[in-house]
Amino acid sequence: MAAKSFNPFQFIREVRQETAKVSWPSRNETIITTVMVMIMVALTAIYFFFVDAILHWGVNLLIYGK
Repeated sequence: MAAKSFNPFQFIREVRQETAKVSWPSRNETIITTVMVMIMVALTAIYFFFVDAILHWGVNLLIYGK
């Protein structure tokens, strides 16, 4: 089987054609999604903080009896 020759100019043209087909989000959609991600990250951090604190308390209770 013969190797196909690579043409960088054709590759760039094809990339531009495919990029034109992409449905890009609007500025408003991007802002809303970013805020939602930040809120979820904050809630997850708070959740794991409390889970860690409870586990820390439980381990200290088991080991030191305090």
